[in-house]
Amino acid sequence: QAQLVESGGGLVQAGGSLRLSCAASGVTFSRYGMGWFRQAPGKEREFVAAISRSGTTDYGDSVKGRFTMSRDNSKSTVYLQMSSLQFEDTAIYYCEADPDAYYSSDVYTASRPDQYDYWGQGTQVTVSP
Repeated sequence: QAQLVESGGGLVQAGGSLRLSCAASGVTFSRYGMGWFRQAPGKEREFVAAISRSGTTDYGDSVKGRFTMSRDNSKSTVYLQMSSLQFEDTAIYYCEADPDAYYSSDVYTASRPDQYDYWGQGTQVTVSP
């Protein structure tokens, strides 16, 4: 059973940066595709970024060019570097794990929440205008 713990959220002014981390345990991390999603009050969960087993990345349209996702298999951790933050980025950010990626191409990424089997408790990101 995977356990995912997000950290790094907080309050930041518009235009600022934050780096989120997600530490995984209880799994063979290198076999998993990983993703970041976010959910603002009253809105559906939104795809932010995903990374394949080999490190290929994909991003949601609203964050392309501003956010960068990476992984460190030696630490069983993924990161989300967020720059040029906007008020609209305010949300709870969730880290999610896709074990089925092991059976797909090593560049496979998933962009829908229902493609992921595990997720963390989330970390709040608040961007002040």
